[in-house]
Amino acid sequence: MLKEAGILFAITLIAGLVLGVVNELTKDPIRIQQEKAVQEACRAVFADAAAFEELEYTPEETLAGELSGMGVKLGKVYRALGGEGSMLGYVVESASTEGYGGNIVLYLGVTMDGTLNDISILEISETPGLGMLAPEVLAPQFHNRKAESFVYTKSGAAADNEIDAITSATITTKAVTNAVNGGLKAAQAMLEGGVGQ
Repeated sequence: MLKEAGILFAITLIAGLVLGVVNELTKDPIRIQQEKAVQEACRAVFADAAAFEELEYTPEETLAGELSGMGVKLGKVYRALGGEGSMLGYVVESASTEGYGGNIVLYLGVTMDGTLNDISILEISETPGLGMLAPEVLAPQFHNRKAESFVYTKSGAAADNEIDAITSATITTKAVTNAVNGGLKAAQAMLEGGVGQ
């Protein structure tokens, strides 16, 4: 019995060491790929920017409570800078915790006049053929739109702040719309407060 326990311990030890080595070997490539994905998302929502500079931003308590009530969590915030270093606007990472298949993480670019340049969906795990259509169906509808917040409709968008819902994917549509609205609220608060300007 001691012999079998010793063999099991040796196998477990070797497996643990191998996993540790593999983790160390893959840690940097994974981090580099994640940083590359973030830079691509920033470029997708602010094509005119020459550089992106990360900002420290914590929303005020009232805004944080409002975002929490919407099921939205803010992530990183960047200043979008022009070629001569001028401020073009903000890029905000916003995540909805209320997607059908889990969190939906997106980036949105907001110009200095409050116009939503674009959104780029970075993480999504919704139903194939339905919610997974959000990057192709929903994202283009937010392009170059100016509104304080957006609502979705099932009967065809008739106003500037309306977005056509994905058929049979209302939960995904609501989650994406909430993430966009949460990011917009944060960007509007930063514009009013002159954060990073």
